[in-house]
Amino acid sequence: MPKKDFWNKQYKKPTHLELSIDPSEDLKKFTRYLLREHGKAFLNVTTKAVDLGCGNGRNLICLSREFGVHGVGYDTSDVAIRDAKTAAHGLPLQFEVRSIADPIPLPDASVALALDMMSSHVLTKVEREALRGEVLRTLRPNGWLFFKSFLLEDDLHAKRLLKESPAAEEGMYIHPEIGVPEYVWTEYALREFFEPYFTIHKIEKSHKHRHADGSAWKRRTVSAYLQKG
Repeated sequence: MPKKDFWNKQYKKPTHLELSIDPSEDLKKFTRYLLREHGKAFLNVTTKAVDLGCGNGRNLICLSREFGVHGVGYDTSDVAIRDAKTAAHGLPLQFEVRSIADPIPLPDASVALALDMMSSHVLTKVEREALRGEVLRTLRPNGWLFFKSFLLEDDLHAKRLLKESPAAEEGMYIHPEIGVPEYVWTEYALREFFEPYFTIHKIEKSHKHRHADGSAWKRRTVSAYLQKG
C-alpha cells in the first residue's frame, strides 16, 4: 500500500497511529525550556514556524493558540491536512499536502522555529540530509529545530525489526504494517548528523517501558533541542 494511502486510512480509522488533538507533551516541555531560557523571544506573534509532517496540526495549533505563532504545516495525507485546516479555523496557520522529501517552498531565513516530530524517520539517508539542508536554509540565524524520532537504545522491538526485517540502508528496517523503510536513531548517530550544523542544547530520551517479563511494550523516542548558529 502506498504511504499516502496508508496514512489516509490511519487518519480515518487508526490502527497503527495514536491519534490525539492534544499537543505532544515533548513539545510542551520544549516550549517551557524556551520560555525559561529566552522568555518569549522565540515564541510570540512574530514567530513563523514550519511543521514538517504536521499530521492533524495539533502541535502547530498549540503554538498558535498559546503564543500567537503563525506558520505552515506539511503532510502527505490529505485527510490529515483537511482535519488540520478545520481545527485551525481562525488561526494564522496554513496547511498543505506536501511530502517533506521535497524542497520546502519557503524563502531563505524566513522561519524561527521548525518541527520534525516523528516524521523524517521514513526518509532515506539522502532525503534526510536534503531535509536537513532545507531546514538550515529556511531557518533564520539562531532559529530552532525541535526534533523527535525513534530511539534504538534499549528498544528491544526496534532491535528485533532491524534483525528480522532489515532495509537496504544501515539503521533502517521495513515496517511490517506500512511496508516501507523506517530509520531508528542512536544518540551517537543523532549527534553525528546534527552537531556540525546545529548547537545541541538538550537531548531527552523517553523512559524504558517494560512488561514484567522484561519485554518492551512501548517504543522509545528521543527529542533534541537544536539551534542554528
